[in-house]
Amino acid sequence: MRNKPILILCGEPNSIFSEILVKSINNYKTKKPIILIGSYKLLKSQFKQLKMKLILNQIFLKNNKVFNLKLNRVNILNVDYKFKKPFEKISSKSNKYIEECFQKCFRIIKYNDIAGLINGPISKKTFLKKNFQGITEYLSNKFNIKDKFAMLIFNKSLSVSPITTHLPISKVSKNLDKKDIILKTILINDFYKKYFHIRPKFAVCGLNPHCENFFDKSEELRIIKPAIKNLIKKKINIDGPFPADTVFMKNILNKYNVIIGMYHDQVLAPIKTLYNFDAINITLGLPILRISPDHGPNFEMLGKNKSNSKSLSESIRFLDKIK
Repeated sequence: MRNKPILILCGEPNSIFSEILVKSINNYKTKKPIILIGSYKLLKSQFKQLKMKLILNQIFLKNNKVFNLKLNRVNILNVDYKFKKPFEKISSKSNKYIEECFQKCFRIIKYNDIAGLINGPISKKTFLKKNFQGITEYLSNKFNIKDKFAMLIFNKSLSVSPITTHLPISKVSKNLDKKDIILKTILINDFYKKYFHIRPKFAVCGLNPHCENFFDKSEELRIIKPAIKNLIKKKINIDGPFPADTVFMKNILNKYNVIIGMYHDQVLAPIKTLYNFDAINITLGLPILRISPDHGPNFEMLGKNKSNSKSLSESIRFLDKIK
């Protein structure tokens, strides 16, 4: 394909996705075509209840290649889903549907050139159960890259990345690894060099309060500082470890492009406080760029036409602008 399409997996059928999709498409006109993977009938039914309009062009696969793609329309590859009403309660009923959506995504990615993949919100509790920590880990398994990935919550002013992702706090220390810090930092560094042509400046958080502990071999001494020294030898522009309770103060964060944290909420809570939905979740290390809007299915807001579409809009905008 000359103009690589943006692939969007609709995700959990009983979510706010249909609402934020229409708002995002109306707010930003893409140069690249969009391909949705999901139920045509369900989306049309949800649009009707929301009193929204979006013209969908149905495409199909022939010998694994995309046919009937139109540049000036939102295209959709239909995946059947049986529903009684436009919005239902989130449950395990949709698991088979979401898995089929992913399988069609993987076929398109394998046999067609795409700009990247955006997945709509998916309930980790019902879809993943106990098999994977999150969608990031699910995709890394499907693409057979194991733990060689990085989660980057991206904002053009400041991004963050947790070394461990969806882990209970009690398991964070045992899962911290020097090699993992080095791998993820290099992936992020290469991403900034490739797409923004800059050497990003990194700040690294310690794990313990004030980067201290009451024993000689703390995680800072055993793992974090050796990883930073290794990265400096590799010409990575990196400082730390910094205490997590001060690194997000303006006089520090204004000096850096990326803050690396040791666990999920250590860096995601501050960036969501700073930027709300103006951030996107990018998975680095996959064969393609994968982006997820930085929010969940939000069952409480179903059908109310009050959801914020900023994160999905920024996800689409990002993939539309990259080469």
